[in-house]
Amino acid sequence: MSRWRKLIGVLLVGSVGLAVVGGIASVFLAGSGYLPFFSMTVVWETPVDRKAAEHGNGDWLVGDTVVRSRFDAVTAFDAGSGKKRWEYVVPRRADICAVSTVADGSVALIAYGEAGAAGSTEVEKGKGCATVAAIDLTDGREMWHTPRAPATGDVTAEPDLVATGGGLAVLRDSDGSRQVREREKASGRSGVHAVRAFDLRTGTPRWKAAVPKGCLPHRVAAAAKQVLAVVGCADELKLTAFAPADGKERWTVPLGARRAVTSADVTFLSAEPAVLRVAEGERGVNAFLAFGQDGRPQGQIDATGDYGKIPLDKPNKVAVDDGKLFAAAEYEDNVNLDRLVAFDLASGDEAWRAEGPGGSYDVAALHVEDGRMTVLTSSPKYGDGLMVFDAATGDEEDDRAFREDPVSGYDELADVLTYKDLVIAVRWGEGVRPFSAYERW
Repeated sequence: MSRWRKLIGVLLVGSVGLAVVGGIASVFLAGSGYLPFFSMTVVWETPVDRKAAEHGNGDWLVGDTVVRSRFDAVTAFDAGSGKKRWEYVVPRRADICAVSTVADGSVALIAYGEAGAAGSTEVEKGKGCATVAAIDLTDGREMWHTPRAPATGDVTAEPDLVATGGGLAVLRDSDGSRQVREREKASGRSGVHAVRAFDLRTGTPRWKAAVPKGCLPHRVAAAAKQVLAVVGCADELKLTAFAPADGKERWTVPLGARRAVTSADVTFLSAEPAVLRVAEGERGVNAFLAFGQDGRPQGQIDATGDYGKIPLDKPNKVAVDDGKLFAAAEYEDNVNLDRLVAFDLASGDEAWRAEGPGGSYDVAALHVEDGRMTVLTSSPKYGDGLMVFDAATGDEEDDRAFREDPVSGYDELADVLTYKDLVIAVRWGEGVRPFSAYERW
């Protein structure tokens, strides 16, 4: 009897040992990306990009085509295979200086032009971002183009210079700033200060709206129910809404509810609802502002709170969807630690927050669509990974590790897209792959 007891004891001890070893192995394999149902692997990658510039960068996903813009060309790839489909090249001496952040249907806008000659009076030369073109992203065909009236010869990065939405192509004339006013006054010439709209598919002019008297247009955005412009009026920035049908001014409200916002860096996160990122610097407004259809201020989400600090210079870490603003907030100084936070736009209240595994990861980029938030992360402890959350509740739905090191430092990601079962990382810059597609394994 003692022999059987010893044998059973040996078997039990062996089983426990195997379970422990198996558990350790599973944790290692999962963290290394070699465990089925817990891993990500590369499906395709585009070639390494040649020399790049800071301006003209953008990306879109239209149907089964993924497209990227850079200063000299717009290039499309098959989203399923990575095969190059087409390339649209701007005139040889021109640079793309701005693109629409979204495509309406399959159409996006690009603005391009030539820089003024060194030492020239740029207002007199009339160069710069002087042409706006509509591109069909399914085949790379230029549908139409129109001249624009820039006030300078600058072709550096210009956010929200052009926009699409509600079947309209919207652009702003002038390069709106106080410096523009000073240059115009010195040259004795006045530029064109207006917001113009065209039929997106045909280029037929629809309307031209003069901005409020004494103001210059800075940024534009478009949606089905409203066209918006951030305008600079004397020493204050305001938000103006125009009717999409005829361009009539509906309302104009100051960006600052309690004090004037003067020289902030402002960009649109969304046109409908109206959400803006405002970075005024020390002692100023540094927040995300939401406005209702009537122009009334709604939620204000400060860049800094008990949730941490939401970086205002990293659009790849912020998204707007379904009445919420989603962000990755840095919560420990000098360490790449992020937490995910969602806010209600109507009230500005925090809806939920989610910590990383062990509280240790850096969010490289996030994307929100169809009720899910897809996040690419990098962690010195856990490695590079994919996390998916329920956008309504913040509940974690998926957590995977990459088998291969997907990129040297995920902080270089500009965006992340999802196509069917693929996750597509987007990078801008020199010596990087513009697109890399990964699948769950």
